[in-house]
Amino acid sequence: MKVVLTTLNAKFIHTSLALRCLKAYSGERFDMDIAEYTIKDPAMNIVSDIFSRNPDVVGFSCYIWNIEETINVINMLRKIMPEVKIVLGGPEVSYDMNYWMDRVSEVDFIVIGEGEETFDQLLTEIEGDGKYHMVFGIAYRKQRGEESEVVIMPPRPKLNLAELPSPHRFKEDIPNLGSRVVYFETSRGCPFSCQFCLSSIEVGVRYFDIERTKADILYLIDSGAKLIKFVDRTFNIKRDYALEMFQFLIENHQGCVFQFEITADIMRPEVLDYLAEHAPPGVFRFEIGVQSTNDPTNEAVQRRQNWSKLVRTVTKVKDSRKIDQHLDLIAGLPLENYDTFRGTFNDVFELRPEELQLGFLKMLRGTGLRLDAAKWGYIYMDRAPYEMLGNDLMPFGDIVRIKRVEDVLEKYWNAHRMDHTLLYLVERVFDSPFDFFQLFGDYWERRGWQKIGHQLEDLFSRLWAFLGSLANASAGSELQASMLADARDRLDTDVVLGLMKYDFFLNHNYKPRKTWWEFTMDKSEWSGWMRRLVERPADVSPEFAALGLSEKELHKHAVIEKLPYDLAAFLASGEIDKSRHTLLVMLYALDAGSTKPTPRPFMLTMEASRMSEVVTK
Repeated sequence: MKVVLTTLNAKFIHTSLALRCLKAYSGERFDMDIAEYTIKDPAMNIVSDIFSRNPDVVGFSCYIWNIEETINVINMLRKIMPEVKIVLGGPEVSYDMNYWMDRVSEVDFIVIGEGEETFDQLLTEIEGDGKYHMVFGIAYRKQRGEESEVVIMPPRPKLNLAELPSPHRFKEDIPNLGSRVVYFETSRGCPFSCQFCLSSIEVGVRYFDIERTKADILYLIDSGAKLIKFVDRTFNIKRDYALEMFQFLIENHQGCVFQFEITADIMRPEVLDYLAEHAPPGVFRFEIGVQSTNDPTNEAVQRRQNWSKLVRTVTKVKDSRKIDQHLDLIAGLPLENYDTFRGTFNDVFELRPEELQLGFLKMLRGTGLRLDAAKWGYIYMDRAPYEMLGNDLMPFGDIVRIKRVEDVLEKYWNAHRMDHTLLYLVERVFDSPFDFFQLFGDYWERRGWQKIGHQLEDLFSRLWAFLGSLANASAGSELQASMLADARDRLDTDVVLGLMKYDFFLNHNYKPRKTWWEFTMDKSEWSGWMRRLVERPADVSPEFAALGLSEKELHKHAVIEKLPYDLAAFLASGEIDKSRHTLLVMLYALDAGSTKPTPRPFMLTMEASRMSEVVTK
């Protein structure tokens, strides 16, 4: 019997752990293919490929990000292969089974919850006697004359994870390990009860054998894996286990990067100390779900969170400069209005995470929050991803505004295109980080920029246009006008323009061919500075002099720009000194051992009165 296991991943670089778990369990007893596609692939192409494999059974792994596209594929597949057995599984269809069997009439079976043993037994009955009433953990159609009814079997007991075969040993995966994300689980279950999360439904945490886990990781690393993402809901729930795994990964990483979901407020100090001392820079990434800092909100969703301990963990990790941190927020939780969410955002941004993901509540099937939706006045999308459209405290209009914050947050802070500029703006110019992103997002929307694409230069010129608009403080509400006027009074255009130029140069690995501002230094002055840099390089720094650059090399690999304040002092201490000016020299050249140029800033700083005289003869 030919079986095709398939799913539509969100991106090509993603891989499906679920399909590999099923094949590892049953692949020796059945002729089984894994066929992965993406939600962007044309349905005709997907159906054609599945058809070419001539399956007897097709199993689809279903999630909120692919269910609608999957249904379209199933509709087409049933028309051309009326005899094929179609099986659904995954978190999206493990709840409300009657709804799914009714909505997608082409489906024969749904595997509910953990699938390895259930799917294996189901395949045995499909190939054999068809005694589906003997298979725990499925929904199926039972024919009664010309009518059929949906039968939902009782759930299956939890599996003994020590008995499951490894899903990471397929030779056909090896050629792609280096270019795709490898998903890895060392445990199943979650100790917490957050009512917006499906993980809260399964009580308790079960672990795979740690020695097998280590062996699988070594196999993946030796086979070329570059990024392993652990899907454990709380990787650090057991201190000794987490410490042992961190130590093992540090000793064996070979340049592979590991990403974890951790609960920051339970991270033990000794684990933090170990990571600060031993973790290689860039090898670990932490994803931390903060969601909200509003205590009534956390209590309403049964979420335990110690904010002061979370801050301690995030701060200590950040101070170590070893591990990037990705902090998550959810807009639209109960008892959170626009103002309290503003507070949540500012609380978390104060920690300066490398990435701050602003998401919107999704009313997932099976969660307690969806069951209690009426209590909080929720309205939400009928189809996946079931995103909330409003509730008693946060109407749709507030959701729309916060989405503008999300948009510019992604383009600017999370992309790290101008960190020096943004920190100046959120710390010195605008009332708070949230207010900056909100006012900029509102301006972006009014200009219609959400409808068009953008290049790097566009992002700089659009921010500059927004800052220039602060002179017109009448836009929006009275409160917004006041906030804009206050920002205008605090904005030093010399400083922000200099920082924007500095950030722009840092965004290039090669000398930029054009800038987003008009270059004002005339040719004779520019040539004079180039000659001076060659003749007196030690005035810049010993490091610059040691490079021994000729004037020809400078012309080819360097850009220079005059700034009307001491940039080096500002970057070091935040001091704005306009009595001294800066010649910024950005060099794009190969370092020893590098394969491509990187931007290297040098600064010549001197008294303002001398800056315009020094290159004249």
